[in-house]
Amino acid sequence: MKKNVLISGGTGFIGKQLTTLLLSKGFSVSILTRTLRPNLEEVFYYKWDVENQTIDEQAVLRADYIVHLAGENIAEKRWTAKRKAAIIESREQSTLLLYITLKKHNKQLEAFISASAVGIYGAVNGEEICEETMIPANDFLGYTCQKWEDAIDFIENRNIRTVKLRTGLVLGKNDGVLNKLATIFKLRLGSALGTGKQYMPWIHVDDLCMMYYHAIKTEHMNGAYNAAIQDNTTNTIFSKTLACVYGYSIWLPNVPTFVLEFVMGEMSKIVLTGRRVSSKKIEQTGFQFQFKNLEGALRNCLTK
Repeated sequence: MKKNVLISGGTGFIGKQLTTLLLSKGFSVSILTRTLRPNLEEVFYYKWDVENQTIDEQAVLRADYIVHLAGENIAEKRWTAKRKAAIIESREQSTLLLYITLKKHNKQLEAFISASAVGIYGAVNGEEICEETMIPANDFLGYTCQKWEDAIDFIENRNIRTVKLRTGLVLGKNDGVLNKLATIFKLRLGSALGTGKQYMPWIHVDDLCMMYYHAIKTEHMNGAYNAAIQDNTTNTIFSKTLACVYGYSIWLPNVPTFVLEFVMGEMSKIVLTGRRVSSKKIEQTGFQFQFKNLEGALRNCLTK
């Protein structure tokens, strides 16, 4: 019988591509969703409602592995107090719902692998290369990721191998962030943001999905890993490279910091700050990035 991977957030951009990869590797896939849809061959849908803390428990009972991707989009709306609470609760409460279900049935898994984010290192700029042993930052992004990872630790305490992939900017053909940027840059209206000096740790979606698969298959993997390329990509470099892909050089001045702060509010920290991260730990497990060159990654995403 095929091993089953249960994916929360499986109907999203990353979840869809991960599902395709896992099916090609011989797994069956179950997906937790708020709205049921017809099952497909080797893909099964189960309903859950994080807000009301309900779940079809059969989804968890049949799982050999869980990949946890669910959570409110951190860049979708302005960070009001209500929105901040929703962002944190969506990550914390969804993880705890899975934990409660596992505990209720004394269910063991071969591994629980969860998304996290490089935001755990904070919305700040600097030259330091962040490794997984660093203390979480004392700001909203750091606090959100810390609460998320703390909830995962409850599952680890049940003697289940847990892996946390601290993800950077995900590049892919259907990725919302790149799609929005591409629309502007196609018109030759692209420019760097703020000072342009903020680092942008990134990863191609194909590499990220392979990293989840690698975490499933690599039994000695445990704990937190940065899921981003270790390079020196700043916002200026990223913007110039994206313009190059479309065949021109940036001619517009940087978008001023105060404009972004006015339009986006506190959420502007997402685009105005960024830290370098180390990929050494994940590479030491034997993982190899397919896309390590930014221009090559962007061309792959925008032309395939």
